[in-house]
Amino acid sequence: MSEKLVTVGRIVNSHGIRGELKVVPETDFPERFDKGNALIIVDSQNKQTPVTVQTSRLHKNMFILQFAEFSNINEVEKFKGSLLKIEAKEQQPLEEGEYYYHEIIGCKVVTEEGQELGLVSEVLTPGANDVWVVSLPKGKQLLLPVIDDVILDVDIANKTIRIHLMEGLME
Repeated sequence: MSEKLVTVGRIVNSHGIRGELKVVPETDFPERFDKGNALIIVDSQNKQTPVTVQTSRLHKNMFILQFAEFSNINEVEKFKGSLLKIEAKEQQPLEEGEYYYHEIIGCKVVTEEGQELGLVSEVLTPGANDVWVVSLPKGKQLLLPVIDDVILDVDIANKTIRIHLMEGLME
């Protein structure tokens, strides 16, 4: 498969003896894990295993999934630590001004004056608004609140984010 893949979950453990797996979701669309949906398990060697969700239930902020292709613990143990992915073309369309994490991570951040600050390395979701973590030179980090007063322009095609550097953001 040469299609670009997007992570929607992480397999953290097996569950029981019937081949169920505990999955931490990494998507805002939990319906990805509904019965009948196709996913791709990508292991640490980048081996891809297409699977179909047979059963799915939410348990303590994780999904317990069983795939049609596997029926016992011995078949799924090897997938611990693997990622669950979908083909990029299967992503849900977003509203204008909304972005997928993978689109934001790696973007260059520049001030409205054109000063280059660094690259977005992580997206945090603490509550009211997301926070983009910008890796600065000398190992420092800048935490950018994703609010209209700060984020002026996001250019996904050129991987560039233009910001207004509000007082107090930089130490």
